[in-house]
Amino acid sequence: MTVGLSIRRNAVRYPESPAIFGSAEFTYSQLDKRTNKIAHYLSSFLNKGDRVALFVANRPEVLEIIGGVAKAGCVYVGLNFRLGDKELQQIFENSDPSLLITDEEHLVQISSIAEEMGIPVRNLDSDMWEGDLSSMSDLVPETLHDVRHDDDFCIVYTSGTTGRPKGVLFDHARAIQHATVACLEYEITADTRYMIQIPHNSSVNITIVPCLIIGAAMAFRDSRNFDPIGFAREVEEEGVTHSFLVPTQLMRLLDRLPRDLDQQLGGLVTLGYGSSPISPNRLRELIDRFGPIFNQLYGMAEIASIGTILRKEDHLRGLQEDPQLLASCGQPSYAVQVRVVNEAGNDVGIGERGEVIFAGPHVMKGYYRDPERTEEVLIDGWMHSGDIAEVSEDGFIFIVDRKKNLIIRGGLNIAPTEIENVLYRHDQILEATVIGIPDSEWGEAIIAIVALKEGASVESDELRLHCRTSELTSIKIPERIEIWDSLPKNAVGKIAKNDIREKFWGEGRQV
Repeated sequence: MTVGLSIRRNAVRYPESPAIFGSAEFTYSQLDKRTNKIAHYLSSFLNKGDRVALFVANRPEVLEIIGGVAKAGCVYVGLNFRLGDKELQQIFENSDPSLLITDEEHLVQISSIAEEMGIPVRNLDSDMWEGDLSSMSDLVPETLHDVRHDDDFCIVYTSGTTGRPKGVLFDHARAIQHATVACLEYEITADTRYMIQIPHNSSVNITIVPCLIIGAAMAFRDSRNFDPIGFAREVEEEGVTHSFLVPTQLMRLLDRLPRDLDQQLGGLVTLGYGSSPISPNRLRELIDRFGPIFNQLYGMAEIASIGTILRKEDHLRGLQEDPQLLASCGQPSYAVQVRVVNEAGNDVGIGERGEVIFAGPHVMKGYYRDPERTEEVLIDGWMHSGDIAEVSEDGFIFIVDRKKNLIIRGGLNIAPTEIENVLYRHDQILEATVIGIPDSEWGEAIIAIVALKEGASVESDELRLHCRTSELTSIKIPERIEIWDSLPKNAVGKIAKNDIREKFWGEGRQV
């Protein structure tokens, strides 16, 4: 089974069912014919296995390109339009695309880089693009049946890491295996209407492929400057049943969506979230306002997305009888093994801490053209996450922090998440992050950076008092708390700790 064949099967089985809704409307029959044309076009000058990069913001044509590339037997490389020139150059050097597809909005930015590197460019908004496709057949291309399940399907470039980007490689089998898990966990069916709000390059495995294999309908919203009122209105108007948001977007729903508009989200069956934790108090607010519709995903790009799930019923149990569950990222999902191990590679005991590792059929093939970094993290079939966690007796996993984020102060490992959760309990705080910086006496000093809710007013001294009167021991109290208008985010909306850390690095004892 392949991604391209999924589109074809839906067109045969549900020809008039919507594949795309919203600003553009396509049935699966129409999507099938359109992707056939694109596949014929690509095959006229590309070979099987060639990489095709897409550099656009969220728009319906993303589905056409993914489907056409898959049917042609090429490899899809979805790029985030927020990438800078340096990152794009590094990605192009790694992936060596044979074609770059963009649109009018991004043509000037990307063309100079592509031209310098000898990469042909096509503009989705040009008459030439439509003219080329119009001359192509809309019948099934021969290449569709030449693609095998173990042929490469896509490369997903990771965000939020130091150093050059890493290209996470998946074949069709891995993508489809993960998609079946996503359909089960998020209750995606042929009747689903899925609103894609996060960037399309981050949505391939968690949303787009699952919807394509099951025959669900999709729409794309601009991922820039998330507008909670506009999101809620579109959910109601378009009959949206599913979506996925990052925590910063959920916080905006809580703080900026008037309560008299809450009913506009009433048609949502599942609202997924992930990529960073949400404090238990804020989770309670979300469920109280919008109902038990939330699924928390914990995983990483290297396992296609899903490792563990804190399911809807777990959220309810956390509200009603077991509050600690709201601090968990759930239990292992279907088809994936999840362990928490010590330095010797042995499973830790209850209450002990170790690194989360994953194994299963949707773990990446490896980092594209990067065997050294692949060998560092993919060991004997186990993907090492770099996340530190504890496991409860009933198998729920509690993330303590990233290995790289741990603050080592006076020889003690301090998890920033623990301090951040305390800060989030203050009713004036919208966002918070905690980092360590070099300190000549203690090794590292603790600094917190927060953004306040709209209209809020609070001083740093009050926030430090809030921390001192919490359960935090004295060594975990931030030496300094700064209040910013907003916290920087990476390409998927997570707070960009590395960017914040760079601002403070080298200040030493200036706290």
